[in-house]
Amino acid sequence: MDRGTAADATGEARRVRIDEAMEWNLGNAEHYALQYVDGQQTYITESNRAEIKNGSILRLTTSPDQEAERLHSGIRSNNLDVKADSLKKLANLSRDITFAQEFINRNGLKQLFLIVEEGNDIGEILAHTLKAFMELMEHDFVSWETLSRAFIGKIVGYVKTSGMDASVQQLSLSILENMVPSSRPLFELVKREVTLDRLLTHLQDIMDYLGQRNIRQFIHKNIIHASEPMGDEMAHYLYVLQSITLNLLEQKMRTPMDPYSQEQRERLQSLRHSAFESENEPSAGTFSTERRRSVCVKEFRKLGFQNYSNPAEDLQHAPPGLLALDNMVYFSRCCPSAYSRFVLENSSRDDKHECPFARSSIQLTLALCEILHVGEPCSETAQAFYLMFFGQDHFFEELFCICIQLQNKTWKEMRATQEDFDKVLQVVREQITRTLSLKPTSLELFKTRVNALNYSEILRLRQTERMHQEETLAVPVLGCRGSPPLCELGSGVPDLSIRGGGLQSLLRALQGGDKLWFCRLSPNHKVLHYGDVEPGVQSPPIESLPEKST
Repeated sequence: MDRGTAADATGEARRVRIDEAMEWNLGNAEHYALQYVDGQQTYITESNRAEIKNGSILRLTTSPDQEAERLHSGIRSNNLDVKADSLKKLANLSRDITFAQEFINRNGLKQLFLIVEEGNDIGEILAHTLKAFMELMEHDFVSWETLSRAFIGKIVGYVKTSGMDASVQQLSLSILENMVPSSRPLFELVKREVTLDRLLTHLQDIMDYLGQRNIRQFIHKNIIHASEPMGDEMAHYLYVLQSITLNLLEQKMRTPMDPYSQEQRERLQSLRHSAFESENEPSAGTFSTERRRSVCVKEFRKLGFQNYSNPAEDLQHAPPGLLALDNMVYFSRCCPSAYSRFVLENSSRDDKHECPFARSSIQLTLALCEILHVGEPCSETAQAFYLMFFGQDHFFEELFCICIQLQNKTWKEMRATQEDFDKVLQVVREQITRTLSLKPTSLELFKTRVNALNYSEILRLRQTERMHQEETLAVPVLGCRGSPPLCELGSGVPDLSIRGGGLQSLLRALQGGDKLWFCRLSPNHKVLHYGDVEPGVQSPPIESLPEKST
């Protein structure tokens, strides 16, 4: 029986009295208690009654000890409906510390252990059992180390079993996650029983589930582009989601190509067919086996493989392994015009000046993995994520498609040869990282900005940064009036030490005149830059001093 009332937290009304039950003609007043209607429906006790706020809605309901007794009996019922309802309510009420203590005092956890260990109940009943167990353990009344081997074995089994109810597996993973930090033996047990491959399978299932429900679009629309500013906690959650998603690429990144895999060989051959589809594939009746092999070798060389007689060898290095093959195939299928243009344009150049597509793709894939920290553990505090990551379903592949075309563009701007391959890759990497630092909100904006950052602009930025560094490191020598020749300064002041700080004699010798004459040493202390500056200029940059002497 529940009856509602509005609580006034002022004066005598702040005191929560069980004798209200007597006003409503209810016997055994100690069997009743007040409970919040909203939120976690916490019971009102002597310890928390002072926290009742004006306007809080309370209800008179069964006391925690009576409810614990009733549910303890209900979860042992042979009637499955009664058992399921009791476990469902138990899972809900167990969040309340007062109820949890009453239930645990009745040896309720032992009953939950039996339900799991016997293994007769599955589906909804098992899910409610595990949920109730998790809520009860959150209060730290019982140590995780007291769990029986049989119970732990069942939980591990739920995690390892394919096709198990998703809610049961999720709760089982949460239980194991809480067990691991509690003791070293439990950690070793979980580590031994639950393999990394199995955890990655669960992670992939979760990401597939989120993808099916368009979670990315929801985040992009309702969180990233929300009218309210994003908090630090949400930024960290988005960073973690981004890191976990990118780390799903790690397995392929660390897996070399299997030359005996029919599926992988077909994907490799598809690159050749897509690039040279206009050229008739020699049939068995037209050319000999040797002739067909010769054509294949020639085309793989045009594709930019280093081992063009056996291109699978180029993909034996892991990382980037199969991930590089995936990127090349994605580019050839999703950007067929750009792919054909890249390959055919370079295959018509002189061998020394062609930009090798396959070699570039392999090294670019590795560079992107390093830039995006693929395979690295998540930080506990980081909040940096890419806004454009949540705007694209195939972020890594689409980013590759943009960057591989950038590589070809930069190659031509640098007029590179094969000997310049590493230098070009270094410039491309710099173009990517500089553009990412601008935090573009979409891949389209990233594409626009990274292509605007051409080789000439990279050189200009490098020069500016180098000059700024020299300006920061340079040591001011002196400021004095007048403008005598530098050689006369040296002869007139034989004791002048450029590296020293005692230049008072020179300053006294050069007083007079209307302009300020300023000298500054280069960072290597080998060149003296000097020239006139306007009054009031405290520290002119080194490039504004036109004269120099060594």
